[in-house]
Amino acid sequence: MRILSRAFRIGAAVTVAVGVSVGLAVSAQAGDSPAGFNFGTDSSYVSVPGPAPYRNPVMGGNYGGYVGMVGNWARVEGCTTGNFLDFSYSNRDQANTNYNTYHIGIGTAAYWYMGGPGVDPNWNGSTAEAANWGAQQASRMLTAVKSLGITYPVLWADIEKPGIAPAPDNGWTSVYTSPCSGQVKQNHVPWIVDRAEFNGFATYITAHSTFKVGVYSSPTIWPSIFGTGSASLIPNTYEWTYSPETSNLNAYPYAWRLSQGKSTLYAQFFGGQTYSSPFALMWQWSGGGGVRNGLGDFDQIDVARMR
Repeated sequence: MRILSRAFRIGAAVTVAVGVSVGLAVSAQAGDSPAGFNFGTDSSYVSVPGPAPYRNPVMGGNYGGYVGMVGNWARVEGCTTGNFLDFSYSNRDQANTNYNTYHIGIGTAAYWYMGGPGVDPNWNGSTAEAANWGAQQASRMLTAVKSLGITYPVLWADIEKPGIAPAPDNGWTSVYTSPCSGQVKQNHVPWIVDRAEFNGFATYITAHSTFKVGVYSSPTIWPSIFGTGSASLIPNTYEWTYSPETSNLNAYPYAWRLSQGKSTLYAQFFGGQTYSSPFALMWQWSGGGGVRNGLGDFDQIDVARMR
């Protein structure tokens, strides 16, 4: 995921047929290293070798899961820029075949590309309106996943600052004259207002479905939106991080460790959590914005933690 530097896809016409098959059972497979971890991909199509059971490109091992974008605030608001979707039906089908037929990995998960309070068409600066804007996006997400064959029980809120039009910060730190205008009218969004929106999103998901709530972000982006105080803390929320990353697919991680030459880097989470937390579930270790590998976005998934 992580949209920075993906402006070439803006405006791409992607139609998502939008049911849910929520599966709580996930399986580690023989050959995982260490046991309980899988590799998978997210967003745009990645060529995954077959026949089934499907295998990971480059790193080998069984293909352990796919995470696709099922909605985008800018698309909902009718913006002419930033209105892309990143959902691969091919990767979904491969991941679901491995999961349903061979009991490998997680199948398919979903994320929603969130707009912050600053791109809410009804912005008034209040926490109540921010919570309502979060709930609206949650409602749309639940509608979108109904026929996409989603098997993973966590729905991901993608909270980032992509650096692309119409809102480089996705409305998390600035308020715009209208959602698609690209014109800033206020260069500040209070942390408590941002957090109210996330709370509204999370509360709606848990009240209207059996899904759990997760967040995709990083330890640099998260505090730039929510600060470092109480508004930033999410101790009981599932997390998917994209820090650190590498362009070298042959230097893939073992557990939460990534070897870079003589250095060993560990997955870095946010909101008060670390990789040892039971809520740390995924790590996009290659392919995010600015860290290209020539193939796509690659993830490590702690499958055992969602059994």
